[in-house]
Amino acid sequence: QVQLMESGGGSVQAGGSLSLSCEVSGHISSNTCMGWFRQAPGKEREGVAALFTGVGSTWYGDSVKGRFTISREKHLQMLYLHMSDLKSQDTAMYYCVADCRLAAMVAGKAVARYWGQGTQVTVSS
Repeated sequence: QVQLMESGGGSVQAGGSLSLSCEVSGHISSNTCMGWFRQAPGKEREGVAALFTGVGSTWYGDSVKGRFTISREKHLQMLYLHMSDLKSQDTAMYYCVADCRLAAMVAGKAVARYWGQGTQVTVSS
């Protein structure tokens, strides 16, 4: 059974940076999708970033391109999301996922087999 636990959320001023971590326990395929979703109050959950462990390629949502970076520490089973130039619209609960589907993320659908409990990010202007 795969379990995901996020950490690193908090409050930051607009323009600042924050890094999220996701500790993965259990077996993760060597060729799978891992990523981050977020959900702001009153809005649907949206895909933020994804990483494909087999080829190392990445995907980012349009609203975070150039500001967020997803990375992975394979032997530690850790997934990270480094966020810079944060904006008030980045305020949301952020969820780590494993076994996600890129097509679904691009289409705005929150589809993934494994989800963490979430960590809150609040950006004040």
